[in-house]
Amino acid sequence: MKETNKIPPQLPARNLKDKFTIFNMPILWFGVFAAIALYAMYTENLPAGMIGALLITMVLGELLGWFGNHMPIVRTFLGGGAIVAIFGSAYMVYSGLMPESTTAGITEFMKDGDFLNFYIAALITGSILGMESKILVKAGVRYALPLLAAVAGAVGLAALVGMVLGFSVQEAVLVIAMPIMGGGMGAGAVPMSQVYSEMLGNEPGYYLSILVPALALGNVFAIILASVLNLIGNKYPSLTGNGQLIRNFHYEKKETPSYDLAKMGIGVLAAVSFYILGNLLGDFIPLHPYAIMIILVAALKVANVMPEIIVEGASQWYEFVARNWTNALLVGIGVAYTDLEAVLNALSIEYVLIVLAVVLGAVVGAGVVGKFMGFYPIEAAITAGLCMANMGGTGDVAVLSAARRMELMPFAQISSRLGGALILLLASIFIPFFI
Repeated sequence: MKETNKIPPQLPARNLKDKFTIFNMPILWFGVFAAIALYAMYTENLPAGMIGALLITMVLGELLGWFGNHMPIVRTFLGGGAIVAIFGSAYMVYSGLMPESTTAGITEFMKDGDFLNFYIAALITGSILGMESKILVKAGVRYALPLLAAVAGAVGLAALVGMVLGFSVQEAVLVIAMPIMGGGMGAGAVPMSQVYSEMLGNEPGYYLSILVPALALGNVFAIILASVLNLIGNKYPSLTGNGQLIRNFHYEKKETPSYDLAKMGIGVLAAVSFYILGNLLGDFIPLHPYAIMIILVAALKVANVMPEIIVEGASQWYEFVARNWTNALLVGIGVAYTDLEAVLNALSIEYVLIVLAVVLGAVVGAGVVGKFMGFYPIEAAITAGLCMANMGGTGDVAVLSAARRMELMPFAQISSRLGGALILLLASIFIPFFI
């Protein structure tokens, strides 16, 4: 387990040397690699498939991330490199600055190429196996209440602010609050649109066009508030565990491991195997594959049956992926999953205020109840609050990156997947009361 006073590996502490390097290399040499990638992109000679997509997402991700982490206001209040990487790349698509062939290649890489799932599989497996078993046991049995409090806070505050601004409770709760808290697109908005269609009439596409702007805008506020919570934690250290969820839980810290390429290979094998197993069991168990994967890995960790070489390999592979590919993934999220036009079309003051109320309600509910459950309020607000109010797996990466707490990924995924399933259940129960 990493020491709590360390910044996650993909967001190193800034110093004088950092100003003159990008991706830990001299700017001049990074510029050479960037020139190759950009020339290939704009002459439409970027190779199809993984090679071209990985090259351009890494170059754009590190470049945009560097600028975001060195822009004072953006770095301090808006999530730094994470939000610039996402919305900078989304703007390139929206404005036509990115060729359509590159956009299609990155989208295929993220979706059909499964880069997002590959990344999250590494984070889930490595971060859970790298945790202390006692933390999993102590946190797991108490985590449900902050989740429920986040939902109650989001729905309650959205309804209140909506009524003040002239929205009906139905509009504020069903159209705005529920999709924001629903676990992203694939696990939330898409099945939710089908539920709405079956119970309220109209085609699923009609409801999807209504739900997506709320989801996208909520994700923006979740990233921003993650950065704000990080600042609050820096100013008031008693509110945060700096990446640890449970308050006053002391354990013996492990020494920083010496990295082993052979062990990393084992980590790759373990991560993709657990991902495949989660998908296989998902055909029989009515849970999202990520949720099944979390339960399986956590159960094996608590039972202490995994050989130490597999545990170390998975942990080291997680460190490698988080350090080297987070910004690349954020660019992929911006290109393939962020509809900037939908966000801009939703920007009426009333709509924005209700969305902000949803995210704030989730933060306050999760943080307050989390404190009473023995969690650090900042970490509880981030995981049970913001990771319920973002865009699922893509939002989890962006939120935890902005909060500088990537090691909270297992709890973030619990919120996104199990919490998203809870929202679908609640939506199907409460829709009849609004008809």
